[in-house]
Amino acid sequence: MNKRKINFLKGFYDVLPLLLPVVPFGIIFGAIGVELGFGPYATFASSIIIFSGASQIVFFQLFSSGASSFVAITSSSVISSRHLLYGAVVAQYLSKLSLNWKIFLSYFLTDQAFAVSQEFFKKNQNDKLKHYHLLGSGITLWIVWQVSTIIGIILGSIVPDELGLAFTIPLTFLALLINYLRKIDHLIVIIISGVLSILLYHAPFKSYIILSSIISLLALLLIRKIKK
Repeated sequence: MNKRKINFLKGFYDVLPLLLPVVPFGIIFGAIGVELGFGPYATFASSIIIFSGASQIVFFQLFSSGASSFVAITSSSVISSRHLLYGAVVAQYLSKLSLNWKIFLSYFLTDQAFAVSQEFFKKNQNDKLKHYHLLGSGITLWIVWQVSTIIGIILGSIVPDELGLAFTIPLTFLALLINYLRKIDHLIVIIISGVLSILLYHAPFKSYIILSSIISLLALLLIRKIKK
């Protein structure tokens, strides 16, 4: 077995434990897309084009509530801005790759793929084919996300409208926030964001997510300066 295949399969096996919450999340998203009236094709296309669960849900929720395309795209981009940090970390290990490889791999640089691959990169810095680990973990997650979305679309088409699925949106985000409740800094920012989202809900162009995010980040910056 050549080194490319070994690293690819290593990425595949390393990311598997992190995919357990991805499956229900993808199913919920697929069902919500249908529930909000976007149809199966638009819902599935967003999983291919955006490929970011939280950003996709925010985009659909804002767009369906009357927000402009600019606000919906900007808000989903703010949520995905963490990937810029992922890219900065991974770039130091993949600096010798061609531009085409970097662009291609950036598409698969998700939370789970980053978590396992950056650890692999640290331990295998001299491996010239280490990027195949990110390729393996990223493609594995991509396939699982697409399949989960399709299952959700099918279920969303079957579930009666009277039951409704929109309530699962806040439940999904609450599940994502659980890991961030361990540190007081994170908890303060979460509370500030939540309160501001409510207070600014009627802001023009449905821009409450952008405004609350920016103010919360400024609050975090102030907190860190005070701690120092």
